Formats: sequence, structure tokens, C-alpha cells
Amino acid sequence: MEKFTNALVSFSLKNTLIVFFLTGLLAVAGVYSYIYTPIEAFPDVTNTRARIITQWPGRSAEEVEKFVTLPIMKKMNTIPKKSDVRSISLFGLSVVTIIFEDDVEDFYAQQYAANRLQGIDLPEGTDAEIDPPYGATGEIFRYVIDSKRPIKELAAIQEWVIERELLAVPGISDVQSFGGKEKTYQIQVNPNALEQYDLTPLDLYEAITKSNINVGGDMIQKGSQAYVVRGVGLLTSIADIENTLITTHNQTPVLVKNVAKVAINAKPRLGQVSLDDDEDVVEGIVVMLRGENPAEVIDRLKDKIQELNTRILPGDVKIKPFIDRTELVNSTVKTVSKNLVEGIVLVSLIVLVFLFNWRTTITVAIIIPLSFLFSITLLKIQGMPANLISMGALDFGLLLEGTLVIVEAVYVKLEQKSAELGIKRYNETSKTDMIRKSVSHVAPHIFFAQLILIIALFPIFSFQKVEGKMFTPLAYTLGYALLGSLLLSLTLVPAMCKVLLKNTFRLRITPWSISSVETYLNCLMLRQDTSVQL
Repeated sequence: MEKFTNALVSFSLKNTLIVFFLTGLLAVAGVYSYIYTPIEAFPDVTNTRARIITQWPGRSAEEVEKFVTLPIMKKMNTIPKKSDVRSISLFGLSVVTIIFEDDVEDFYAQQYAANRLQGIDLPEGTDAEIDPPYGATGEIFRYVIDSKRPIKELAAIQEWVIERELLAVPGISDVQSFGGKEKTYQIQVNPNALEQYDLTPLDLYEAITKSNINVGGDMIQKGSQAYVVRGVGLLTSIADIENTLITTHNQTPVLVKNVAKVAINAKPRLGQVSLDDDEDVVEGIVVMLRGENPAEVIDRLKDKIQELNTRILPGDVKIKPFIDRTELVNSTVKTVSKNLVEGIVLVSLIVLVFLFNWRTTITVAIIIPLSFLFSITLLKIQGMPANLISMGALDFGLLLEGTLVIVEAVYVKLEQKSAELGIKRYNETSKTDMIRKSVSHVAPHIFFAQLILIIALFPIFSFQKVEGKMFTPLAYTLGYALLGSLLLSLTLVPAMCKVLLKNTFRLRITPWSISSVETYLNCLMLRQDTSVQL
């Protein structure tokens, strides 16, 4: 290992321009990775899963469990790499969740669940769908619809216009709607009228169901043109429903309006949403796909909302955001940036106080941002998002251990040579060999010290499930930063010492830099030598 470190130091001193060029590339790649790496406020600890939601209206929980939940669970239990299958059966609702192993991707989980779902024979009237992949931290945006229109119209606009437009934004997994009244066409049957025409409510239901369709016909050719024949029967208004034919009685058509009254109403409400002074509003919650960059998705979402407010929605209807993940992400980035700047300034002041040399201060301080950028670059290559926990775990003291030892060793060696030879002979002497010997003397010890710190992180990589998702990004971030600090200490630091400390060396003596009375007395004796400036 000593040969390797010595060879690395020698290469850096002989090829200073190459080292600086590669460092510049690292800085550019690090800045690019910092801009485009997804930054989360906190890690997503949810497992990879596929959730099958099945609705069977009007059925009891026992029936749903027997005819829906159990067949789905039986089929899903044979999926490869699944770790668990859980279910909930409620009145008219079945939820089956397939949990996969940690190394399974969302696409794999969704695809396998969809394929198995196709082969399940479910009862007639059931509606099964697979929930989009999102985690517990996927909520990124909340809004309400601001308008003076009736709440039923706002709920219809949310369901048929806003929700469909927002789902088209790349990176959006789902839009959950809350509040408002769901608009329905209600048919209030007159039992006496039904009895008069010898009809039942089922006859009325079937007549409306069969009428609410469009029927495609054939094509009629006339000369060089062709006409498409089709029957348009979709119901769009109260009048369409009222004029629907049920049957004929004594050669007289019996319409819906003859036996029932049609009106616009709403389904029974199960809850209500209020915001500030508005007691009844329609709210939308936007959920992001797992693995997406929150900042980019929110920017695209805001552009779509701006388009909805200006071009698509009526003039008196506006989307009003009130919760935005951007503020939390920006606070996270601000906190990390503040800690990084404060660390650089604090370390620079301490180095300046003890070494009292601006060249050595720059050499030490530049390692902090470069190690951080090295770590971010590897996280980007690995495809792992950064978060406040992982980036906040960077210990500047650990990152600068090797750098400080190398800079101090070179500084002391050059200080001794300058005192021994004098300024004139010192300036005529090559510093490269002195720097190489000084760095090579401590490089193996630094290498093993940093290697021990990196190996100490290995137990964290063995974490699984929630603890693994919580702390593994921290271990990767700190490990990459330590690795970057080690490489920079053995390459960039010697090259910078060669460039910055090649000129006249001025010895600066401060009370903080005197380690013993003997050193102080020796320094006082050096004041008699006019060739050395104190």
C-alpha cells in the first residue's frame, strides 16, 4: 500500500496540470449532479408494493372477503420476489397489498401484479384496478378551487377537467379529490304511475341503461362519398332522461317523465373540507411517482396550473395552491448550503489562526466543497436521491483529517528548510522533492486512517426494510465524501502545495502555533537571522 500511495503522490507532483484538469471536471460534474439530483426533505421508507383496489358496490365485507379478496390473494401469493401479501375487506371494497423485496423496482411489481390480475375470475359488477406507485412521502402539492359557483359544479370541474389535466403532467402518480358534492341525475319514481302502466322499477332502470349508449352502424356509399350511420344515445341533460322511452301502453309511448321526476342532485356526503373562512371547498392533493425529482415535477405542475387558470377553466374558476413541497425542499437545500459554507469558513479561520498562511488555508478549505461534489456525483451515477439526513451527516472534521496532516507536514518541512538554508538558497532549491518526501511519509498512515472510517460504515449497509431506507443514503453519502477526500488529499493537495508554496516562504510565528517553550525560544533565536522574515 505504501508503494501505491507514493506512486500516486509522485504522479500528482509530476503531472500537476492533469490533476488540476481532472479536478475541474469533478467540479463541473458535481455542480451538474447537484442541480439534477433529486433532493428530498426526508427519505421514503415505504417498501416496493403493488396495491389492488377492487370495488363491489352493495356487498357486505364477508362477501367481498370470500369472492374477491381471497381469490386475489391466492393468485398474488405466487408472484416471485414478494415478501408479504396483506388485505383489507370492507363494505363494497377490497384492498390487497403485495409487498416486494427491497431490490425490486416499481415497474416490475406493477407489471407482475397486472399480469396476475388478468387471470382472476372475479364476480360480475366488480371493478379492480392497481394503485399507481407512490410512497408515504409522495404528497407534493395541495390546492382548492376558488369560485362562487355551486359546490356541485366545482366538484364536477375537479373530476372531469382539472384532475384529468394534472394527471397528464409527467411525474404525477395520482390526484386525490376531497370535499364538495358529487353531481348526479336523480330519478324520483312515482309508484302509482308505475302501477298504472304495469311497470316495475327494474323496467325503468333497464330502459335508461339501454338508452344511454351510442350505437355504430354501417356506411352508405353515394357516388364518391360515404356516409357513416350511427345512433347517438348518450344522455346529456334532464330532458334527454325524461324523454327516454320505457315501453308502449295501448299503443301509447310511456316515457320516463310519465312515471318519474328527474332532477339534478348529489350523492350522500361522507365528509366536508374547509379552509380558512371557507366552510365548504373542493380540495385536490397531488401525489408524485416514486423516484421522481420533486423540484422538477412541481415546476411542471405549476406550469400546467397556470395554463388551466388562464386558458382552460372558466374565468370565475381558479386553482388556488395552499401547500407546496418546494418550500420544504428549498429549506432543506438552504440548510445544507448554510452548513457547508459555515464549515468552510470555520475551518479556514482555524487553519489561518494556527498556520497563519493564506496559501495553506486555501489548500485545506477547497477540499470540503470538492469532497461534497464528489459524493453528489457518485449519488447521481448510482441513481440515489439526496435528503437532509444524508447531506447533513457530512462531518467536515473527518473529511479534513488527511488534508490537515499533509498540509501541516509540508508546511513544517518547508519551514525547517527555509530556516536552515535562508531565503536566497531556499528560493533556488526545488520544492518538489521536499513536498514528495513529506507527503510520502504520512500518506500510508492517512490512507489507512481514512480506510478505517469508510469500513466503519459497512454495518449500516446491512440494514434492511425501514432502517435500511432511512440510513443507507447517509452511509453512501458520507462514504463517498470520505473516499473523495482521501483521493484529493493524495492528488490535489500535493499539487496545490507545489504551486502555491514554491515562492518565497515567509515564516509566521503566532502564540497559537508554538507547541512548546523550546520551539518558542528557537523561533526567537531565528529573529537574529535577517534572511528570514517573521
